[in-house]
Amino acid sequence: MPAGVLMTGLGLVLALPLLSYLLARRLARSGNLALNLAMRRNEVEPGSALRVVSGLVLLVFSASLAQGVLVELSQVSRSTSPVQEYGLPMERLSEDQQRRLREMPGVDVSAVVMAFDNDLDSDADDRQADALVATCAQLTALTARVEGCVDGEVMRLSDPNTGDEPFGTSKFLLKKDGGRLALRVPVPKDTVRYAGQGVTYVSNAALLVPPGELPPGAVPASATLVLASSSDPSTVRAVLDAIGAVAPTVEVDPAGVNIEALQQLTVIKTLLVAGMVMGLVIGVAAFLVSVTDRAVERRSQITALALIGARPRVLRTVQCLQVVLPLAVGLVLALVAGKLAETAYLVTGGGEVFWDGAGVPVLLACALGVLVAAVVGTLPLTGRRIDPELIRRD
Repeated sequence: MPAGVLMTGLGLVLALPLLSYLLARRLARSGNLALNLAMRRNEVEPGSALRVVSGLVLLVFSASLAQGVLVELSQVSRSTSPVQEYGLPMERLSEDQQRRLREMPGVDVSAVVMAFDNDLDSDADDRQADALVATCAQLTALTARVEGCVDGEVMRLSDPNTGDEPFGTSKFLLKKDGGRLALRVPVPKDTVRYAGQGVTYVSNAALLVPPGELPPGAVPASATLVLASSSDPSTVRAVLDAIGAVAPTVEVDPAGVNIEALQQLTVIKTLLVAGMVMGLVIGVAAFLVSVTDRAVERRSQITALALIGARPRVLRTVQCLQVVLPLAVGLVLALVAGKLAETAYLVTGGGEVFWDGAGVPVLLACALGVLVAAVVGTLPLTGRRIDPELIRRD
């Protein structure tokens, strides 16, 4: 894949002189004086386009590939679910921390997944199940669809996509006033059916226990506090930062999110933006130097045209067309080839999004900015006064 990208960029640059020659040969037959003069020069010296516009064309091509890298990293680091969950062990959280976590900005809903009492010394054969301590509204917010939920009743949780396993009476240990008490929940008759959203803590539970079933003042001895927010990357980062501020020593398990990839995405995005800005500055500077050097080489020809009677406006238009037309062709090819290379990169990386339409407006804005810089850079290169010394030798 890297070799293919390099060969594509090399072919893009090497094709510019030939394309510039073919375009100039066709447009030089027009009846417009400025277009005729500009294209005749490009027809005679097609290699000059390579020297002037190659840097900016490669810059736009590289920007397309950089967009593909960001898209793939974003897909790896975020889940596909519209709801993002965060799991924190409740035994390591104080009551004040739990309250602050539930009230954090960005957190839409909270619930508790209560683990059953796994007594290794017991000879009981009954299979137990974890319980989700939540209301029907909280369950609805954590899932894609809920059917048959009744508030205030203990019910079985059933997800048709994962299948149900039989279990018996489940025993849960609770803490109250420094002591421990047991809560036994038999297998309920009623069932609530739900459809989960991607990776979720709800799938770990087979029982739905209303919060009112717990004795007043009692808290589970072993449970996970589940917070849920939007899966937007900026919201996820904000919630993770807020959790770190409230409970800095508590381990957070964001379901379906690769935190390392999320951090790498931020670093790589910063590096790519810095590299593109530096490349843009260097490319524009090299472009202006090349255009200025090219204009200095052609001073005698411009002076001769001025003596013949060409107006300064016509000469400026000629200078602009000689650079802008090859550059426009190169930028269009860079956009097309860059998007194709980006798509190939996403396909080989196994991404779910192959055609990234979100990056097209940014690339078009970059290309238009480059064209504006080219026009501004070529306009002052034609002087108003005629210097006969420039053509005395001729």
